[in-house]
Amino acid sequence: MPEDFLLDLSIECDGWPEEDELEALSLRAAEAAFRIGGLKAMPGSELSLLFVDDARIRELNAEWRNKDKATNVLSFPGGEEMNGLYGPLLGDIVFALETVSKEAEEQAISFQDHFLHLVVHGLLHLFGYDHQMEAEAEEMEDLERRILASMGIADPYADAPLVADDPQEP
Repeated sequence: MPEDFLLDLSIECDGWPEEDELEALSLRAAEAAFRIGGLKAMPGSELSLLFVDDARIRELNAEWRNKDKATNVLSFPGGEEMNGLYGPLLGDIVFALETVSKEAEEQAISFQDHFLHLVVHGLLHLFGYDHQMEAEAEEMEDLERRILASMGIADPYADAPLVADDPQEP
């Protein structure tokens, strides 16, 4: 990770783990993504994470993607790559409590492991990865698998593929 990496967390609803736990999990996922994924960001880069409920993410999804439904995660890139580096504002990642919890239960995995996956997934979107085309999806999923494996998390695409949302610039 870049030196002086800043993580800004905003929790907008009850039910999420405590802020300290969310921060520790998020930093763990980001560190693994930077290390295994070879992501490069300017020193002092900032990543904002917003923790909301399904009603709020549904509003954001409708506003930015014209999809009037809740989703697990939305990524909003902060800027383009410049001279091989991203930043200083990496972007925002928004997570929906009920959807993340429901998916973890349906997939019979821990909330923490599913959340770590979604942090990695959202962060990769901020660095230009996407899954619109099959080849892009395979590249992104392979990288997610390697990052998650480095944290001891099983392949989330093995049995029940996760369909996460695409990045949208505000």
